[in-house]
Amino acid sequence: MNKIFIFAVAVLGVVLGACNVKAQSQTTASHANGKILIAYYSYSGNTKEVAEAIHEKVGGDLFEIKTEGTYPEEYRQMTRQAQKEIREGYRPKLLTQVENMAQYDVVFVGSPNWWGTITPQVSSFLESYDLSGKKVIPFITHGGGGAQNTITDMSAQCKGCSVSEDGWVGYGSRTLGISGWLEDLGFDK
Repeated sequence: MNKIFIFAVAVLGVVLGACNVKAQSQTTASHANGKILIAYYSYSGNTKEVAEAIHEKVGGDLFEIKTEGTYPEEYRQMTRQAQKEIREGYRPKLLTQVENMAQYDVVFVGSPNWWGTITPQVSSFLESYDLSGKKVIPFITHGGGGAQNTITDMSAQCKGCSVSEDGWVGYGSRTLGISGWLEDLGFDK
């Protein structure tokens, strides 16, 4: 009986030790890229799903960009309002704030593609924070338009930061390919 007990304890120790090694390597890998923020604006929930999938893979802090103002429920009216806001350079007031942006080294920024560019909410976010010296990684959701000017416009609006041209672009809330994309960028949790 004692031999069985000692064997069981030894096996349990090996299993727990292996789990501990895995947990330590995950922590080390996410810290190798610096402190991570995943900021996103999501109108319909698609970009939020992608943000959560990225968060699950790389860890870090998840931040939803919320602003003043609302959109009509009817789709056509909503898209007309969004188009007008983009054309006029509208920047809504942020209702949520990042406590200490200076602590982050990498900032994933998520936006739907609206009329070929990032949303006014994401533009407000980019203009409200000093992202100098930070690596900014875009992730874009769309309903069929692809990336269009979203990543180049994000680069133009993000003064002093390094925006990755290898942003993730996906249809709706589909998260296919996110793991491989993150690995290609050097993020292994």
